[in-house]
Amino acid sequence: MSATQPRATVTITTRPLWRIRLARELPRHLLHALATVGLLASARVAIDPPRPSLPAALLHRPAAADLAAEGYATLFARRYLTWEARDPQAREEALAPYLGAGLAQGAGLQPPAGSEQRVQWAQVVQEREPLAGEHVYTVAAQTDTAGLLYLTVSVSRTNAGLTLVGYPAFVGAPASGPARAAGGVHLREVSEPALSAVVVRALRNYLAGSATELAADLANGAQISMPGLALSLQSLQSLQWAAGAGAVLAVVQAEDRRGAQYTLAYELNVAREQGRWEIAAIQMDPDA
Repeated sequence: MSATQPRATVTITTRPLWRIRLARELPRHLLHALATVGLLASARVAIDPPRPSLPAALLHRPAAADLAAEGYATLFARRYLTWEARDPQAREEALAPYLGAGLAQGAGLQPPAGSEQRVQWAQVVQEREPLAGEHVYTVAAQTDTAGLLYLTVSVSRTNAGLTLVGYPAFVGAPASGPARAAGGVHLREVSEPALSAVVVRALRNYLAGSATELAADLANGAQISMPGLALSLQSLQSLQWAAGAGAVLAVVQAEDRRGAQYTLAYELNVAREQGRWEIAAIQMDPDA
Protein backbone atom coordinates (compact mmCIF):
# COMPACT_ATOMS: atom_id res chain seq x y z
CA MET A 1 0.00 0.00 0.00
CA SER A 2 1.64 3.23 -1.16
CA ALA A 3 2.11 6.31 1.13
CA THR A 4 -0.15 9.25 0.46
CA GLN A 5 1.75 12.11 -1.22
CA PRO A 6 1.26 15.55 0.42
CA ARG A 7 -0.46 18.08 -1.77
CA ALA A 8 0.77 21.64 -2.20
CA THR A 9 -1.48 24.25 -0.72
CA VAL A 10 -1.90 27.93 -1.63
CA THR A 11 -2.90 30.46 1.02
CA ILE A 12 -4.47 33.67 -0.10
CA THR A 13 -4.17 36.60 2.32
CA THR A 14 -5.85 39.92 1.73
CA ARG A 15 -4.12 43.20 2.61
CA PRO A 16 -5.31 46.76 2.27
CA LEU A 17 -4.07 48.47 -0.88
CA TRP A 18 -2.65 51.46 1.06
CA ARG A 19 -0.39 49.15 3.08
CA ILE A 20 1.00 47.54 -0.07
CA ARG A 21 1.73 50.93 -1.61
CA LEU A 22 3.33 52.15 1.60
CA ALA A 23 5.66 49.15 1.83
CA ARG A 24 6.69 49.59 -1.80
CA GLU A 25 7.22 53.38 -1.68
CA LEU A 26 8.61 53.73 1.86
CA PRO A 27 12.31 53.59 0.83
CA ARG A 28 11.76 56.35 -1.73
CA HIS A 29 9.98 58.54 0.81
CA LEU A 30 12.76 58.02 3.36
CA LEU A 31 15.40 59.01 0.79
CA HIS A 32 13.47 62.18 -0.06
CA ALA A 33 13.12 63.03 3.63
CA LEU A 34 16.85 62.62 4.28
CA ALA A 35 17.68 64.79 1.28
CA THR A 36 15.29 67.50 2.50
CA VAL A 37 16.81 67.46 6.00
CA GLY A 38 20.29 67.78 4.50
CA LEU A 39 19.27 70.76 2.37
CA LEU A 40 17.64 72.48 5.35
CA ALA A 41 20.75 71.94 7.48
CA SER A 42 22.99 73.34 4.75
CA ALA A 43 20.73 76.37 4.37
CA ARG A 44 20.82 77.07 8.10
CA VAL A 45 24.63 76.94 8.20
CA ALA A 46 24.80 79.29 5.23
CA ILE A 47 22.32 81.77 6.74
CA ASP A 48 23.45 81.58 10.37
CA PRO A 49 26.83 79.84 10.62
CA PRO A 50 27.83 78.49 14.01
CA ARG A 51 30.11 80.77 16.00
CA PRO A 52 32.93 79.48 18.19
CA SER A 53 32.70 80.11 21.88
CA LEU A 54 35.43 82.61 22.77
CA PRO A 55 36.82 83.59 26.16
CA ALA A 56 35.17 86.71 27.57
CA ALA A 57 38.40 88.69 27.28
CA LEU A 58 38.47 88.13 23.55
CA LEU A 59 34.83 88.93 22.90
CA HIS A 60 35.50 92.62 23.41
CA ARG A 61 38.73 92.95 21.47
CA PRO A 62 38.41 95.73 18.85
CA ALA A 63 37.87 94.35 15.36
CA ALA A 64 39.63 97.30 13.74
CA ALA A 65 41.49 100.40 14.80
CA ASP A 66 39.27 103.39 15.58
CA LEU A 67 41.48 106.18 14.26
CA ALA A 68 39.14 108.91 15.46
CA ALA A 69 39.17 107.54 19.02
CA GLU A 70 42.97 107.18 18.93
CA GLY A 71 43.34 110.78 17.79
CA TYR A 72 40.89 111.92 20.48
CA ALA A 73 42.91 110.20 23.20
CA THR A 74 46.22 111.51 21.85
CA LEU A 75 45.00 115.10 21.63
CA PHE A 76 43.60 114.95 25.14
CA ALA A 77 46.93 113.61 26.46
CA ARG A 78 48.81 116.48 24.78
CA ARG A 79 46.50 119.10 26.30
CA TYR A 80 46.41 117.37 29.69
CA LEU A 81 50.21 117.34 29.99
CA THR A 82 50.78 120.86 28.63
CA TRP A 83 50.67 123.97 30.82
CA GLU A 84 52.27 127.39 31.12
CA ALA A 85 52.48 129.52 34.24
CA ARG A 86 51.95 132.77 32.35
CA ASP A 87 48.60 131.58 30.95
CA PRO A 88 46.90 128.97 33.21
CA GLN A 89 43.54 129.76 31.64
CA ALA A 90 44.70 128.46 28.25
CA ARG A 91 45.02 124.90 29.55
CA GLU A 92 41.58 124.93 31.14
CA GLU A 93 40.01 126.21 27.94
CA ALA A 94 41.85 123.59 25.88
CA LEU A 95 40.56 120.79 28.13
CA ALA A 96 37.01 122.10 28.59
CA PRO A 97 35.54 120.36 25.48
CA TYR A 98 36.65 116.97 26.87
CA LEU A 99 35.37 117.31 30.42
CA GLY A 100 31.79 118.55 30.54
CA ALA A 101 30.17 118.02 33.93
CA GLY A 102 31.64 114.55 34.47
CA LEU A 103 35.19 115.51 35.48
CA ALA A 104 36.78 118.20 37.60
CA GLN A 105 38.23 121.34 36.10
CA GLY A 106 41.54 120.68 34.37
CA ALA A 107 40.80 116.94 34.51
CA GLY A 108 41.89 116.97 38.15
CA LEU A 109 45.47 118.09 37.47
CA GLN A 110 46.72 121.28 39.16
CA PRO A 111 50.13 122.28 37.79
CA PRO A 112 52.60 123.72 40.31
CA ALA A 113 52.76 127.50 40.46
CA GLY A 114 55.33 129.13 38.23
CA SER A 115 55.97 125.98 36.18
CA GLU A 116 55.48 125.09 32.55
CA GLN A 117 55.57 121.90 30.50
CA ARG A 118 55.21 121.09 26.82
CA VAL A 119 54.59 117.83 25.00
CA GLN A 120 57.09 117.28 22.20
CA TRP A 121 55.25 114.28 20.72
CA ALA A 122 52.51 111.85 21.69
CA GLN A 123 51.42 108.51 20.21
CA VAL A 124 49.10 105.61 21.05
CA VAL A 125 51.24 102.54 21.78
CA GLN A 126 48.70 100.09 23.23
CA GLU A 127 44.96 99.49 23.24
CA ARG A 128 42.44 97.28 24.97
CA GLU A 129 38.63 97.16 24.94
CA PRO A 130 37.18 96.19 28.34
CA LEU A 131 33.61 96.75 27.09
CA ALA A 132 32.10 96.93 23.65
CA GLY A 133 32.51 100.49 22.38
CA GLU A 134 34.98 101.52 25.11
CA HIS A 135 38.71 101.84 24.31
CA VAL A 136 41.50 102.20 26.84
CA TYR A 137 44.54 103.68 25.08
CA THR A 138 48.06 103.85 26.44
CA VAL A 139 49.56 107.08 25.09
CA ALA A 140 53.33 107.62 25.14
CA ALA A 141 54.08 111.33 25.54
CA GLN A 142 57.54 112.89 25.48
CA THR A 143 57.58 116.02 27.66
CA ASP A 144 60.32 118.60 27.92
CA THR A 145 60.44 118.53 31.74
CA ALA A 146 59.19 115.14 33.02
CA GLY A 147 60.62 113.09 30.15
CA LEU A 148 58.77 110.16 28.58
CA LEU A 149 55.42 109.44 30.24
CA TYR A 150 52.79 106.76 29.64
CA LEU A 151 49.19 107.78 30.19
CA THR A 152 46.06 105.63 29.84
CA VAL A 153 43.01 107.43 28.43
CA SER A 154 39.57 105.75 28.30
CA VAL A 155 37.39 106.76 25.37
CA SER A 156 33.81 105.69 24.64
CA ARG A 157 31.89 106.06 21.39
CA THR A 158 28.25 107.00 21.98
CA ASN A 159 25.41 108.28 19.82
CA ALA A 160 26.59 111.80 20.58
CA GLY A 161 30.17 111.02 19.54
CA LEU A 162 33.41 110.39 21.42
CA THR A 163 33.67 111.05 25.15
CA LEU A 164 36.13 110.46 27.96
CA VAL A 165 35.41 107.76 30.53
CA GLY A 166 36.79 108.76 33.92
CA TYR A 167 40.16 110.27 34.73
CA PRO A 168 43.45 109.32 33.03
CA ALA A 169 46.15 107.29 34.76
CA PHE A 170 49.93 107.18 34.64
CA VAL A 171 51.23 103.68 33.91
CA GLY A 172 54.45 101.93 33.02
CA ALA A 173 55.74 101.23 29.54
CA PRO A 174 54.45 98.20 27.60
CA ALA A 175 56.59 95.10 28.13
CA SER A 176 59.65 94.90 25.91
CA GLY A 177 62.94 93.08 25.66
CA PRO A 178 66.33 93.43 24.02
CA ALA A 179 66.58 93.34 20.26
CA ARG A 180 67.20 90.02 18.54
CA ALA A 181 68.57 89.11 15.15
CA ALA A 182 66.04 89.20 12.32
CA GLY A 183 64.53 85.79 11.65
CA GLY A 184 65.81 84.32 14.91
CA VAL A 185 69.04 82.38 15.45
CA HIS A 186 70.77 79.53 13.64
CA LEU A 187 70.16 80.89 10.15
CA ARG A 188 72.23 79.39 7.35
CA GLU A 189 74.78 81.61 5.62
CA VAL A 190 74.40 82.03 1.86
CA SER A 191 77.38 80.28 0.27
CA GLU A 192 76.65 80.87 -3.41
CA PRO A 193 78.79 83.73 -4.80
CA ALA A 194 76.40 84.23 -7.71
CA LEU A 195 73.46 84.84 -5.38
CA SER A 196 75.52 87.19 -3.19
CA ALA A 197 76.55 89.19 -6.23
CA VAL A 198 72.93 89.58 -7.39
CA VAL A 199 71.76 90.64 -3.93
CA VAL A 200 74.51 93.26 -3.59
CA ARG A 201 73.87 94.64 -7.08
CA ALA A 202 70.10 94.73 -6.55
CA LEU A 203 70.37 96.46 -3.17
CA ARG A 204 72.87 99.00 -4.50
CA ASN A 205 70.47 100.00 -7.27
CA TYR A 206 67.45 99.82 -4.95
CA LEU A 207 68.97 102.09 -2.30
CA ALA A 208 70.23 104.54 -4.94
CA GLY A 209 66.77 104.73 -6.52
CA SER A 210 68.02 103.37 -9.86
CA ALA A 211 64.86 101.59 -11.02
CA THR A 212 66.16 101.01 -14.58
CA GLU A 213 69.33 99.24 -13.42
CA LEU A 214 67.42 97.30 -10.76
CA ALA A 215 65.00 95.93 -13.38
CA ALA A 216 67.76 93.76 -14.87
CA ASP A 217 67.80 91.63 -11.70
CA LEU A 218 64.04 91.42 -11.14
CA ALA A 219 61.86 88.39 -11.82
CA ASN A 220 58.94 88.67 -14.21
CA GLY A 221 56.00 90.35 -12.51
CA ALA A 222 58.03 91.64 -9.53
CA GLN A 223 56.57 94.83 -8.03
CA ILE A 224 59.13 97.03 -6.25
CA SER A 225 58.47 100.35 -4.51
CA MET A 226 61.63 102.48 -4.49
CA PRO A 227 62.64 104.19 -1.20
CA GLY A 228 62.31 107.96 -0.89
CA LEU A 229 65.75 108.47 0.69
CA ALA A 230 68.65 107.93 -1.72
CA LEU A 231 71.50 105.95 -0.14
CA SER A 232 74.79 104.53 -1.34
CA LEU A 233 75.59 100.95 -0.40
CA GLN A 234 78.88 100.76 1.49
CA SER A 235 79.14 97.06 2.34
CA LEU A 236 77.26 93.81 2.84
CA GLN A 237 77.61 92.78 6.49
CA SER A 238 75.85 89.40 6.32
CA LEU A 239 73.65 87.35 4.01
CA GLN A 240 71.62 84.43 5.37
CA TRP A 241 68.78 82.23 4.24
CA ALA A 242 65.51 83.25 5.88
CA ALA A 243 63.42 80.70 7.76
CA GLY A 244 61.40 78.66 5.29
CA ALA A 245 62.49 78.85 1.69
CA GLY A 246 62.87 81.33 -1.13
CA ALA A 247 64.14 84.38 0.77
CA VAL A 248 67.40 85.77 2.11
CA LEU A 249 68.15 88.28 4.88
CA ALA A 250 70.79 90.90 4.05
CA VAL A 251 72.36 93.29 6.58
CA VAL A 252 74.12 96.21 4.88
CA GLN A 253 75.92 99.42 5.67
CA ALA A 254 74.68 102.47 3.74
CA GLU A 255 75.28 106.22 3.68
CA ASP A 256 73.21 109.22 2.62
CA ARG A 257 74.33 112.43 0.92
CA ARG A 258 74.88 114.18 4.27
CA GLY A 259 77.28 111.48 5.43
CA ALA A 260 74.87 109.82 7.89
CA GLN A 261 75.59 106.09 8.07
CA TYR A 262 72.96 103.41 8.58
CA THR A 263 72.94 99.68 9.36
CA LEU A 264 69.88 98.28 7.56
CA ALA A 265 68.30 94.83 7.21
CA TYR A 266 66.39 93.70 4.10
CA GLU A 267 64.51 90.52 3.25
CA LEU A 268 64.62 89.64 -0.44
CA ASN A 269 62.55 86.95 -2.14
CA VAL A 270 64.81 85.17 -4.63
CA ALA A 271 64.31 82.52 -7.29
CA ARG A 272 66.58 80.74 -9.74
CA GLU A 273 65.35 80.99 -13.34
CA GLN A 274 67.21 79.28 -16.17
CA GLY A 275 70.41 79.09 -14.17
CA ARG A 276 70.46 82.68 -12.83
CA TRP A 277 69.20 84.25 -9.63
CA GLU A 278 66.41 86.84 -9.78
CA ILE A 279 64.79 89.11 -7.17
CA ALA A 280 61.03 88.74 -6.71
CA ALA A 281 60.53 91.23 -3.85
CA ILE A 282 62.52 93.51 -1.56
CA GLN A 283 61.37 93.87 2.07
CA MET A 284 57.69 94.69 1.35
CA ASP A 285 54.82 94.15 -1.06
CA PRO A 286 53.67 97.55 -2.42
CA ASP A 287 50.28 96.07 -3.40
CA ALA A 288 49.48 94.67 0.08
